[in-house]
Amino acid sequence: MTLEDIPDVMVIEHESFTLPWTENAFHSEMTQNHFAKYIIMEKDGVPIGYAGMWTVVDEAHVTNIAVRAAYRGQHLGERLMREIMLLAGRIGMTKMTLEARVSNTVAQSLYGKLGFRPVGLRKGYYSDNQEDALIMWCDLPDDIVAHYGEGSEWDL
Repeated sequence: MTLEDIPDVMVIEHESFTLPWTENAFHSEMTQNHFAKYIIMEKDGVPIGYAGMWTVVDEAHVTNIAVRAAYRGQHLGERLMREIMLLAGRIGMTKMTLEARVSNTVAQSLYGKLGFRPVGLRKGYYSDNQEDALIMWCDLPDDIVAHYGEGSEWDL
């Protein structure tokens, strides 16, 4: 992801979340947070999805993942997750964590398919409705490329 992608990312944010991040938040993540890594998914040169994580020692924390509404249901969220997991493994991360709304069973199912397991709850985590967050963790395989496939540019 580049700073030039932020306007398109904002469209994705507003389509995806009841409490979208601000443009300033993304700008700060990309220019001031040395622990932040973001990737973009494009179709015909236009961003249609993105994923982000923070890296701390050997752990990656997924901050956000989203796909444009018009492209959902095509397993693109899974492709983004696999790619961010590959990136994490390539830069030395051995574990990955994330939070999912307890009501978001679709996301939980995807994360479970990729090896994430629930380990706890964050009570009232989401400020829009005080919904709890399910905390999920996974161990990244030693040979993550063999496990999840080669990372590549996607021809969408």
